[in-house]
Amino acid sequence: MLQCIFLISDSGEVMLEKQLTGHRVDRSICDWFWDQADSFKSLPVIASPTHYLFQIVRDGITFLACTQVEMPPLMAIEFLCRVADVLSDYLGGMLNEDLVKDNFIIVYELLDEMIDNGFPLTTEPNILREMIAPPNLVSKMLSVVTGNASNVSDTLPTGTGSCVPWRPTDPKYSSNEVYVDLVEEMDAIVNRDGELVKCEIYGEVQMSSQLTGFPDLTLSFANPSVLEDMRFHPCVRFRPWESHQVLSFVPPDGQFKLMSYRVKKLKNTPLYVKPQITSDSGTCRVSVLVGIRSDPGKTIESITLSFQLPHCVSSADLSSNHGTVTILSNKTCTWTIGRIPSDKTPCLSGTLALETGLERLHVHPTFKVGFKIMGIALSGLRIQKLDLKTIPPRLYKGFRAQTRAGDFDVRL
Repeated sequence: MLQCIFLISDSGEVMLEKQLTGHRVDRSICDWFWDQADSFKSLPVIASPTHYLFQIVRDGITFLACTQVEMPPLMAIEFLCRVADVLSDYLGGMLNEDLVKDNFIIVYELLDEMIDNGFPLTTEPNILREMIAPPNLVSKMLSVVTGNASNVSDTLPTGTGSCVPWRPTDPKYSSNEVYVDLVEEMDAIVNRDGELVKCEIYGEVQMSSQLTGFPDLTLSFANPSVLEDMRFHPCVRFRPWESHQVLSFVPPDGQFKLMSYRVKKLKNTPLYVKPQITSDSGTCRVSVLVGIRSDPGKTIESITLSFQLPHCVSSADLSSNHGTVTILSNKTCTWTIGRIPSDKTPCLSGTLALETGLERLHVHPTFKVGFKIMGIALSGLRIQKLDLKTIPPRLYKGFRAQTRAGDFDVRL
């Protein structure tokens, strides 16, 4: 049972406090947490002298939950992740301090519905949207004119009293559609010798469902054995997956994440990056080559390479034979390549001038790679079929795949 939730900005300010039970948690626990923040930065569960603390960080905002009683820590972490996802969905993308403060009434109303007396209650975004209208310009103008700032509906969603609370009782559509997206991110680390230290995929199966009535779906993969660390939406029945690796579920209405997974120990990356930096007499010469290591069969798009210039660099003169190079005032250099041309290998070259008194560069940057590939999942995961027990009229099904770079680092 959670007793309190705090939202803390990246400067340590408590932006929002929500007491969940009759036992009030003093805000001084946040001061203790922030004073120890550096040592607790990577710890999701923390034991303070008076409370157990659970934390996640999203877009610079720390979601901190407190309790004094024993409870499953993963339940608290999962609930905080759900809160962060719902707020991002409601408030339109990346969270920030101003966005939360401008919509604090919506945030309080969402927390009121998502947790009751310290226990998670309604966390499905589609049902929450029926209960609390997302903020928009019209609703903000009406609240100013009428003085009524509440966005809570007077009637409960039809699905709240059923055995599948994530779905309305009887939605109706003239055209029935269901689409499945495989969205994957590649995390990789390449060391200074060009060897692949780590390469794995984090993926999600995202769906968009507009089906009449009470559909029962089964989704199967051609090679489910490659999947690890699966997490399922509450609509998924676990027993069919455990016995036959088949996803059986009654879907929510609208867009939702059906499952997430990891595929580990991949042997290759689609791109190679070969950086070289030599320094002498206060000047560094930089050369970076980028090319296709293994052809995925689809066009690699939106290729970027970014790195932070060391603090000892006073000025930089960098150029490329393909794409554009920008250097910001905070010494972040970004090389936008786009697509790899067929007639040449993209190359970034130039010189860095060191501060007076330094002969050689002793700190080397880490290069971060970005890319996107449409139409393919680099994990090798393939969807075999999507079946409905009762096929509604005018049914349309679709499948897509996309892979993009996650934390793809090349070290020097």
